[in-house]
Amino acid sequence: MKQISLKLNSYAGNINIVNNYDIQKRVRNTMFIFVVILAFCYVLILGNTVFNIIERRVLETESRSLSNEIGNLELQYLSMSDKVDFELAKSMGFKEIKAKFATRKTLGYGLSSESIGSVKLTTNEI
Repeated sequence: MKQISLKLNSYAGNINIVNNYDIQKRVRNTMFIFVVILAFCYVLILGNTVFNIIERRVLETESRSLSNEIGNLELQYLSMSDKVDFELAKSMGFKEIKAKFATRKTLGYGLSSESIGSVKLTTNEI
């Protein structure tokens, strides 16, 4: 017990009593600086949000105008495609040609090209 009291007395001699007013002043200044920093961050975030809302409205308006323009172009395309016929093609220099298709000759043994690859089922009348 004596040893503990001796150590306590030796440590207590090294402690300086701090003026309570200085601590309060530092805490108050620190809190004030912290509040100013938070207010600045709040203003930045709020300004950024307002800017994004305005930008979104501008983009929505532009999107609507582009959608209307696409609709007009589609209508113009459909009206022009109705006018395309053989007479217009001939006037532009196109010619109608006869299509030639490749055909298979019948194979021997009575099989035709249509029966190759297909299975013919006979009916079982039991």
